[in-house]
Amino acid sequence: MSRSELSLSERLADNIVEIIRSERLGRGDALASSRDLARRFGVTTPTVREALRRLEATGVVEFRHGSGTYVGPGIGRRLMANPHLPRSTRASVLELVEARLVLEPAVAAAAANVRMAEAVRELEHAASNALHPPEESLRQSVHFHVALAAASGNTLLREAVEALLQVRARDQVEIRHRYNDRARDHAEHLEILEAVRDGDAAAAERLTRTHLVAIREAVLTADFPADVPADEPDAPAEATLPDGDQR
Repeated sequence: MSRSELSLSERLADNIVEIIRSERLGRGDALASSRDLARRFGVTTPTVREALRRLEATGVVEFRHGSGTYVGPGIGRRLMANPHLPRSTRASVLELVEARLVLEPAVAAAAANVRMAEAVRELEHAASNALHPPEESLRQSVHFHVALAAASGNTLLREAVEALLQVRARDQVEIRHRYNDRARDHAEHLEILEAVRDGDAAAAERLTRTHLVAIREAVLTADFPADVPADEPDAPAEATLPDGDQR
C-alpha cells in the first residue's frame, strides 16, 4: 500500500513514529500532548487520538491515565504476537525452550565478548525481574534475556530474541509458571550477569545453557491440561494466563 492510499490517521501514526525516531525517544519517554501534536500537524485532536490508538494497539505507545502518552515497548518490534493462538501445550512450550537453547547460549557468549556498557547496566537492572511473580513481571521494563542479547551490541540478535519471546508469549508465560522457583531463577540470572561482566564468554554460554536445560526439565515433568485423563471431568481447569512475561 502506498502512502497516498493510507488514511489520515495511518499517515499521522507514521509521522508520530518518525518523531519518536528523529528525536531519539526511547521506551518510557513522554510524547507531546495530543493537542500539541494536533497543532504540529494541522489536524484535529480526535484525529491524533485515533492515530495514537493505532500505535497503542501495537505497543508503540502506551497511555498512562492522568499522565500522558509514552513510548512503548513495541517501538522497535518487527513481529507481533497472535492473540488468538490456541492454548499452550507441553509440545508448544518445549518447542520454545528448544529454540531458545539453540539461540541464547551463543547470544550470551557474544554479550560477554562485547559487553556494551549501557546494555550491561540494563542487564543488571533486568536480573531482578526473576523475583517478581508472573503477573507483576509483565510490568517490568526489560526482559532479562532480551537485555542479554542487547549487551552483544548486535541489534538483530536483540530483535530476534525479543521477537521469539513476543510471538510465543503464551508459551513463555507457561515456562514462567512451571519454572517457579523465584530464588533459583534470580540466582541463575546473577551468575549469567557476572560472567558477562567478567567477559567470560565460555562461562556465559555454559550458564545460559544450564539455565535453559533446567527450564526444559521443569516443563517435561510439569502437569499440563492435556495430561488430565478424559474420565476426570471435575478436575479444575487451569486459569487463563496473560500474554508476555519476563522470564
